[in-house]
Amino acid sequence: MMVSEFSFPVRVYYEDTDAGGIVYYANYLKFFERARTEWLRYLGVEQDGWLHAGTAFVVRHVVLDLKSPARFNDLLTVTCEVTQQRKASMSFWQTIRNQAGQLLCTAEVKAACVSIQEMKPVAIPAPIAEVIARGS
Repeated sequence: MMVSEFSFPVRVYYEDTDAGGIVYYANYLKFFERARTEWLRYLGVEQDGWLHAGTAFVVRHVVLDLKSPARFNDLLTVTCEVTQQRKASMSFWQTIRNQAGQLLCTAEVKAACVSIQEMKPVAIPAPIAEVIARGS
């Protein structure tokens, strides 16, 4: 099952950079998180409603590959693509490119659906699984 790639723009702010004016490595994870959240929103899934119902997605594994630095004021394109959907988890391939199209960073991300109260895996709720499978 493959869902088409989703793209989200992110501007690099001063607060995202280190003393050298380049994006601090941990902030790439934030950019990837924003893209996954906006992808869900694009599909019509508002996470706050599911949080109130006791269900959340949590990242359980990340492989990050930093290829070239992003800099203050760059306009980045962050992508999100589902590579695998299972009963209680999803895997993603994500990229970040600068305004010139240069690949800056990639990530393989695995996220699990959990019960907030128990912090144990649960099946992705049917309404969410269905829209992800449709890719609409």
